[in-house]
Amino acid sequence: MKVYVLIFGVLVLIICGGCALKGQVLDGDDMVRSYNQITQDEAKKMMEKDDGHIIVDVRRQDEYDEGHIPGAVCIPNESITDTMPSLLPDSNQVILVYCRSGRRSKEAAQKLFDMGYNNVYEFGGIIDWTGEIEKDYEDYSMEPVAIFCMRINDKYYSPDFEDNSSAEAFREKIKEEGSVTVKMQDYGNFEKVGELPWDLVTNDEKITTVPGDIILYQGNKISVYYDENTWDLTKIGHIDDVTKEELLNVFGDGEVTVEFFVEWTE
Repeated sequence: MKVYVLIFGVLVLIICGGCALKGQVLDGDDMVRSYNQITQDEAKKMMEKDDGHIIVDVRRQDEYDEGHIPGAVCIPNESITDTMPSLLPDSNQVILVYCRSGRRSKEAAQKLFDMGYNNVYEFGGIIDWTGEIEKDYEDYSMEPVAIFCMRINDKYYSPDFEDNSSAEAFREKIKEEGSVTVKMQDYGNFEKVGELPWDLVTNDEKITTVPGDIILYQGNKISVYYDENTWDLTKIGHIDDVTKEELLNVFGDGEVTVEFFVEWTE
């Protein structure tokens, strides 16, 4: 019996060792985690090594242009899906990931790990960075810029907004309140719609929606379209590079919670 117990123990060690080789390690609660989360001091030490590592800034291009860690490449979190980014051809390369505050970098690090990258290290946000900052133009302003975001379940997007008074009023409300959460339901097999806590000015015109359109309806309802519909509507924004299939997968069945919020590049 002792021999069987010994053999079983060896097999467990081999299996666990195989897991570790894939980049998964056990924390103190015996929970498997994926990417490695490190401090910024640890990241600085890793950056000093000549090991072929790459620093990845997962903020938007405009944020990157305003100031980034020297040597970093820009791969926006929203662009990381299920295809290996062209700037990251080596799945075994050491990848150091950061964003503005640490939220998007964690999401991006997880996606990269799930895609098959074995050495992903996340070290938080540039707002806490005490090292050198590189700027892509000399007239860089330290004035904070509002970045409008939305969350559908656990998926984050950065929509582009229309140039009209309705979109402007919506952005101002979000900036004032920080965020707004809307409970949305299916309607007509082409949209998710929910009620806003306030009324906005409308700019209706006949349009045909496409997946990703963000629509203001009757001044106090907001919709995210996943299919086509032609009607008199006020378009206030659009989620770029999103398909009907992706939106339906993110929405799921029934009611969905959608949050609109703002982040500041300070």
